[in-house]
Amino acid sequence: MKPTRFETAIALIDKANSEDINTYEVAGMKYPKELLYSQRMTRKLLQFDPNASKALQIAARAQHICRWKINRNEYPMDRVGYLKWRETLKRMHGDLTADILTKVGFDNQFTDRVKSIILKKLIKKNEESQTLEDTICLVFLDYYFDEFAEKHSDEKIIDILKKTWVKMSDKGHEAALKIPFSDRSLALVKQAIS
Repeated sequence: MKPTRFETAIALIDKANSEDINTYEVAGMKYPKELLYSQRMTRKLLQFDPNASKALQIAARAQHICRWKINRNEYPMDRVGYLKWRETLKRMHGDLTADILTKVGFDNQFTDRVKSIILKKLIKKNEESQTLEDTICLVFLDYYFDEFAEKHSDEKIIDILKKTWVKMSDKGHEAALKIPFSDRSLALVKQAIS
C-alpha cells in the first residue's frame, strides 16, 4: 500500500532529524538527538491527547527539525541572545516543515496551520498551540529534567520550573504531576508550584 501524505511527511521529518550530528544515549544505545526527541514528542502528544489532529501531530514531530543547524553560540550569551536564537529556530522549524508539506502535496491552508502551531501563535488562545506547549513541557519533565537538574542549582531549577508551569494548561499540570519523578526532582517541582 502506498503511504499517505501524512506518513510521507513524518518519514521526511524523521529523515531530516536522523542527520543530527549530536547523539543522545539511552540504555547504552546512541540515537541522533533530535530524532529521538521528535519520536518522544509524538509518543507524549498521543498519550496526552489521543485525538490530536494530523496537523498537530506533524507540528509536534517537526518541533525541533534540524535544530542543530543554528548553534546557540551564534547569538549573544545573554537573555536577549537566547530569545533571538529561539525565535530564529522556530522560524526555521516552521519553514522546513512547510517545505516538506508542500512537497508531499498538502495545501497552503493545512501547511499554514502546521506552521502556526510550530510558531506557537496565540498560545493560551489556540488549543493546538497550547497542546504543543504542554507536550514540550511534559517531554522535558519526563525525559530530560532529572539530567538537567543534576547540572544546576536548586534555585535555577525552581525558577525554570515556575516558568515552565506558567506556560502549561490545567490539563498539562495534571499530566505533569503523574510523571514518576525522582525524590529530588519531585521535591523541586513541589517547591516551584507551591
